[in-house]
Amino acid sequence: MRIEEKFKELKARKEGALIAYICAGDPTPLNTKEYVTALVRGGADIIELGLAFSDPVADGPTIQAGIQRALDGGMTPDIYFRTIASLKLHIPLVVMTYYNLIFKRGLEKFAKDCAASGISGIIVPDLPPEESDELQQVCKENEIDLIYFVAPTTTEERMNRILKEGTGFIYLVARLGVTGVRSDVAGSTRELIERVKTSTPKAVGFGISNGKQAAQIIRAGADGVIVGSAFVDIIAKGKDVPALLEALARELKQGAVAGKKENRTF
Repeated sequence: MRIEEKFKELKARKEGALIAYICAGDPTPLNTKEYVTALVRGGADIIELGLAFSDPVADGPTIQAGIQRALDGGMTPDIYFRTIASLKLHIPLVVMTYYNLIFKRGLEKFAKDCAASGISGIIVPDLPPEESDELQQVCKENEIDLIYFVAPTTTEERMNRILKEGTGFIYLVARLGVTGVRSDVAGSTRELIERVKTSTPKAVGFGISNGKQAAQIIRAGADGVIVGSAFVDIIAKGKDVPALLEALARELKQGAVAGKKENRTF
């Protein structure tokens, strides 16, 4: 399923999207299907699956630890694509990884492997938009969305390029720094949501961990919330993981739905 289709479906139902991240293969490839299934049961609309890389510069300690567990469990790009292909889901799947792995595999092969395994979008935190033309082209040829980041520090020039070229959704970084759970929603988040003027769906990530925060983000005008560290933290603890993933996903999805029904104020 294409990301665009999912957002159109959610818009018709007047719901905010829940985009749930876990690292594929954390702690082993066998766990991934069980955990993804739990997230979908809880209401996740899009699943973002990390492809483990040894130097994840955009990720905080929680996701770094999850990536290391996946690497220790034997995760490789070949195993990753086999694992994703086995999921057989009817919702969009997104890969988040670093450019070194894409370049090493070959841009065209990577994009074709994504398409063959059911992946609809690619997120590459360490690839500047100004250097993404080649990957953007192979993504277009294989009907894969290349998803870009917009941060509070993004210049107008760069933002204009991102909004022109980005497809699927625009990934709004809620605060500066790396990924990780926060106890509050930064005041600058609403300003960023309002600043990014586009018909492409806007999804906010970095720091969201509960239903109240999800509702605040959607209420402020975002189309979706992206949650990773809170789910990866559950996996790290290793107890009742599927049940807890499902419960947190349900709470976050309920917040995303409630946010659409409320006034756009914090």
